[in-house]
Amino acid sequence: MRKQQADSSQDSVLNRTSYSESINVLGVRISAVNLESATGLIQTAIEEGRKEYVCVRDAHGVVRCQDNPELRSIHNRAFLVTPDGMPLVWALKRAGHTESDRVYGPDLMLSVFDAGSSKGLRHFLYGATAETLEQLQARLLAKFPQARIVGSYAPPFRKLSTLEETEIAEQLNRSGADVIWVGLSSPKQELWMAHMRDHLEASMLIGVGAAFDFHAGLKRQAPRIIQRSGFEWAFRLLCEPRRLWRRYAVVVPTFISLTAFQRLGLRKFPIEDAVFGSSAPKAAAVKV
Repeated sequence: MRKQQADSSQDSVLNRTSYSESINVLGVRISAVNLESATGLIQTAIEEGRKEYVCVRDAHGVVRCQDNPELRSIHNRAFLVTPDGMPLVWALKRAGHTESDRVYGPDLMLSVFDAGSSKGLRHFLYGATAETLEQLQARLLAKFPQARIVGSYAPPFRKLSTLEETEIAEQLNRSGADVIWVGLSSPKQELWMAHMRDHLEASMLIGVGAAFDFHAGLKRQAPRIIQRSGFEWAFRLLCEPRRLWRRYAVVVPTFISLTAFQRLGLRKFPIEDAVFGSSAPKAAAVKV
């Protein structure tokens, strides 16, 4: 893919991978989509037999990309990077994409399941624990009786060996899945999707993070009014203060200040699509 330069968050560019427009937010290409259009693009890509992956992104993830060139590159090579946070939705609307709206990971999962039920779309659930996957599958089938869930796998909480990766890829390919839902923490799920993409036959890999826990009934989602307010981070912080206070103490002021610099033209954040291979320098450690 050609490198595309877009130094302002107000500059829209055509994402040649997904055929959707996007904007540059701190050097990360955010797709100009809403839930309906994102679902439609994913469906079309599957029907065309394309092999892609989708990142569901919020402000926290954009900030993490600042110190990690590999992670930033992974996002910029994705089929879609959906706006999973109101600050990103507001940036899209400021850039003139008035139809864009939040594409929340749990909502995207339900939307694709719903749209694919009548078409026999085959789903595989990858991530979380065996117990979570069991509850998740039961709840999804209760909601979508016609859905075809062709398998699930709970990976170990450690780095996989080469042999394990090969065996998992074979299992996923044998399932005949069209969509592999990846429910790992970020950025682990984005790194996994980019690394495994060429080894998997499924058309679409979609990283939805905590959606597995939400739909399994193990975690509470913020009320819709809070989700739409831009203060969902505060709700999450109240729910898990020990785990999240350091994250948001850095993310919120960093995102506000950097986006202000970008909008005022005080700092440039070019879009870079460089591919990082095994011989590439290791990316800086994520500290957020």
